[in-house]
Amino acid sequence: MSIRFYNTITRQKEAFQPLETGKVKMYTCGPTVYDYAHIGNYRTFIFEDLLRRYLEFRGFDVTQAMNLTDVDDNTIRRSRERSISLTELTNEFKTAFHADLKTLNMQAAHQYPEATNYIPEMIQMISELENRGYTYTAADGSVFFKIAKYEQYGKLANLNPDEMLSGGRVADDSYEKEGARDFALWKGYKPEDGDVHWESPWGQGRPGWHIECSVMSTELLGPHFDIHCGGVDNIFPHHENELAQSVCATGADFVNYWLHSEYLLVDNKKMSKSLNNFYTLRDLMELGYPAEAIRWMLITTHYRQKLNFSVSRLVESQKAVNRLREFFEKLKAYAGSGQDDAQDQIKTGGESFISAMDDDLNISGGLAAIFELVRWGNRSMVEGTLSSTGAKSLIDLIRKFDHVLAVLDMDSGLTVDIDAEFIEAKIVARKAARDNKDFASGDAIRDELVALGVELIDTPEGTKWKIK
Repeated sequence: MSIRFYNTITRQKEAFQPLETGKVKMYTCGPTVYDYAHIGNYRTFIFEDLLRRYLEFRGFDVTQAMNLTDVDDNTIRRSRERSISLTELTNEFKTAFHADLKTLNMQAAHQYPEATNYIPEMIQMISELENRGYTYTAADGSVFFKIAKYEQYGKLANLNPDEMLSGGRVADDSYEKEGARDFALWKGYKPEDGDVHWESPWGQGRPGWHIECSVMSTELLGPHFDIHCGGVDNIFPHHENELAQSVCATGADFVNYWLHSEYLLVDNKKMSKSLNNFYTLRDLMELGYPAEAIRWMLITTHYRQKLNFSVSRLVESQKAVNRLREFFEKLKAYAGSGQDDAQDQIKTGGESFISAMDDDLNISGGLAAIFELVRWGNRSMVEGTLSSTGAKSLIDLIRKFDHVLAVLDMDSGLTVDIDAEFIEAKIVARKAARDNKDFASGDAIRDELVALGVELIDTPEGTKWKIK
């Protein structure tokens, strides 16, 4: 079996072959650090975390770089609005971003390059593009990339060449897909930039947004590497421009596999502050939703499908996490003396998980394989047919699966002060409801405790609990 990914640039699934056997170099677009990242951003970041974790599960040595955009139109504008320095602003949100990553149990990237640390290298790449005839300089000292000079322009975003605006140009760091235009590599100084500027061969100014990622990725991973990720909103113009300038500056192929995650919707609507459906991770935590439920919700829809966020979906996500955790705890507490060592089930479950995930990270199929194993394991423990050796083997396999899912040992991130007698009373009430086959009431009690950050663990000796 081999891993297959949907490659945006070819618009088809392709067998994954890294440039170097057993090793993967991947670049993932990180946040622009002028505000708290929202859950739409984290949908992309969680996808990238899932991708890296699965590649590691499959035995690859992965090197990940994730950029932090700390100079662009947005960061400068926000720092001036708040009357603080660019560094003060971006340091605040860099710290917040790294805290959010820990909350969601995301693996730290190996490098977090910051744009302001690579200005000389950006000037060098722009100079190389200039020497090769791919640029022109405007009267204000801004340097633009000539898209007409690069015949492959538009390949990534599948643009119609007739839509490209001859002679048109744009200096903004982001713009809508209304047509491809020459874009700024270097932006001549403007008064609204305040004290944010550097010296260059073209005068004072600062880099354009797109050149930042080209330089940071090639400096850290080389001019040709395996995987580049981001959200679908990055395909054009950002990744299209990044591809063009990188290939033209280095002469190398730049990236072999482009992977992009779809949008996150809220109750089937685009997330917007004006619609009052805009959430940061902190917003959800303050509303009482545990971090593991948020992570589960974000990873369990295929990355190339739009993800519809809803409160009910968070509740269902918490139930799924609880089910996996309860099974794991039961396995650890199991003291049965059955004869079934579970090897057949482990072999089938492992192969089914890999077969699904190898198919462009088919997480639905992967989870189906895991929960089929959970159903079998629970039944075997109840019937007493599972051996202690089989239980240990299942524990080891679930641990391996959890390297990909990363939810078993998550701290919910909630600070809870609850009376133990209150929890015990709720557990007694839940047991009474279940004994009377009133499972709806029993589930409602569980959900109430979950929302308060209390995890229930059903074992053969009774229900245990802990604060997550």
